Order: sequence, then C-alpha cells, then structure tokens
Amino acid sequence: MTRYQGRHAAPTSATTGPGRFSRRRPLLVAAGAVTLVGCGVGYAAAHGLDVRTSGSVLALSDPVDARAQDIGLQADAADLTERRAEASLVVSRAASARADTARQAELKAAEATTAAKAAADAAAAQRQAEVDRAARDAQRQSVTANAASDPKAAARAMLADFGFADSQFSCLSSLWTRESNWTYTATNSSSGAYGIPQSLPASKMASAGADYRTNPATQITWGLGYIKATYGTPCGAWSHSQATGWY
Repeated sequence: MTRYQGRHAAPTSATTGPGRFSRRRPLLVAAGAVTLVGCGVGYAAAHGLDVRTSGSVLALSDPVDARAQDIGLQADAADLTERRAEASLVVSRAASARADTARQAELKAAEATTAAKAAADAAAAQRQAEVDRAARDAQRQSVTANAASDPKAAARAMLADFGFADSQFSCLSSLWTRESNWTYTATNSSSGAYGIPQSLPASKMASAGADYRTNPATQITWGLGYIKATYGTPCGAWSHSQATGWY
C-alpha cells in the first residue's frame, strides 16, 4: 500500500452505502410540483429515494405516505358518492314535482271535461224541456179550443198546468160528473151555482176570464185553481164531496 491509498480510499456511494441516506425515505409527489411530502424531488433523486409515477401523481414507496394517499383518495371517493347521492335526490324530487304537476293538469282537464259535459247535458235537457213544453202547449191549445165538444179532454190536458198528475183525473172526472155532468151551461136552480165546476156565485169565474159563461176552458181553469187552493188535489176535493155532498 502506498502512502496515498489510505488517504484516497474510494468514497462510499451515498446511494448504496451504509450512510445516513442509505434507507429509502417514503415520499408522495404531485406531478409537476416542486415540493414533495417529506422532502424535495431533487433531494430524493440526489439521495437515491424510490420515486414512482402513476398518471399525474408521483408515488413514493414510504408506507406512511402511501396510506396518506389512500386516505385522500378515499375521502375524494366518499365526497363524490355523497355529491352523487345529493344529485340523485335532486333529480328524484324534480321528477316527483313534474309528476305532481302532470297529475294536477290531468285532474283539471278531467274537471273541465266533466263541467263541459254537464253544461252540454243541461243545455240539451233545457232544449228538450222547451220542446216538450211547446208540444204540450200546442196540444192544450188545440184541446181547449175544442173544450165545448170535449171538456174532459180539455180538463185532462190542463192538469199539468196546476201541478196535478194525470192520475188525478179520475177523481176530477167523478167530481164534476156529479156536480154538472161536464155541462158548461149547467145551472143549479136552488143555489144558482153555474158551469162545469158549479161556481157559486157564477161571477167568481170572471177571475179566469170574462167569457166564463160561454167558454168551458175558462170554467175549467177557474175550477182547477179553486180545487188546488182549497183541497190541494182533485182527489182531495172528491173525498170531501163524498163525505159531505159538496166541495
């Protein structure tokens, strides 16, 4: 050995020797960053630290830094999951609101349709009622015009004008058959009662028409009004007549 061998022995490599940096230190490095977790990139490279890249992240082999990275990724994943859940809830609520709006619109449309149909039905019923009333009026006018020849038919046609059902006609027929035998000139010799309904005095019938002495229709009109006001119905008047002999 020369005298220089001891003094110039080959230095121990900083990256492989047992020096203070022989142990690989863990690091976590963001791509493009100048600062690492624990130390700088230059420091890691100069001291032989194990640096690996994955995508945009430089991952160092230290278990502590790897665990920190995992925790960060898990936190990001949890945050993403929560945001997705919130977004899903917002979408669900929006869909529910749209469905409610659609249902309300359908209900309003159905109500409008029902109301329109009811109005149309009411209008049709009113038109039919007017037609029926016009037909009855025409028939009544025709019948009453011939009341002198057929006073019973005239009286029957006039029942509805006073709110009497057709079933009341049998009682009316019996009542006025007994009173006057349906003769419009019939006169009671003892009392002076006159006409088909035997009005007493005869002048009472003037309230139905000035022609009460010669027009059977006028007499029938007065007689039906008197029955309604006094007995309610022809059958009521007939019952009283059967019990007392008069009405």
